[in-house]
Amino acid sequence: MAVPMNSIGSQKNRTVNKEVEIVDFPQTRVAAVEYQGPPENEYSATLKLVAWRRENGLRPDKGKTLGVHYSDPSTTRPEDYRLDVCVTFDGEIESNIHGVIAKEIPGGRCARIRHYGTREKIDEAQYIYREWLPASGEQLRDFPPFFHYVNVGPDVQEADMITDVYLPIV
Repeated sequence: MAVPMNSIGSQKNRTVNKEVEIVDFPQTRVAAVEYQGPPENEYSATLKLVAWRRENGLRPDKGKTLGVHYSDPSTTRPEDYRLDVCVTFDGEIESNIHGVIAKEIPGGRCARIRHYGTREKIDEAQYIYREWLPASGEQLRDFPPFFHYVNVGPDVQEADMITDVYLPIV
């Protein structure tokens, strides 16, 4: 399983949060747009999900917005990079022009770390995978890391963004 540990951009003079906690993440049904291609174009999947949300009356404050990262853009060929952009959703998903489908994030133990600020580069994802995991004695579960974009929407400023990084563990 490849792990996304390097995002675009940089954040100078920012301290990386190193507070990791173990949580039980609940099994979660989601509406998802699957994306495969160059990381710089992944926002196209977000736009599809946003359009679907609008058509279905799901405002940014309704449902949790998540990203399931199947590959690391720094080590994956651009054409092989994969990501699911999701929102929690328990209803039926009818065939639609946006390509939104029903999926599930399995429940189980996860290491969670919180990132504050821009989502262009989330250093906590690198830290939890490259430093915390080897030192913790924990083992990865067979599901990729995923991000919970705690606050989303057009009114959220970059400096105020909050993102929880989940690393599924046994």
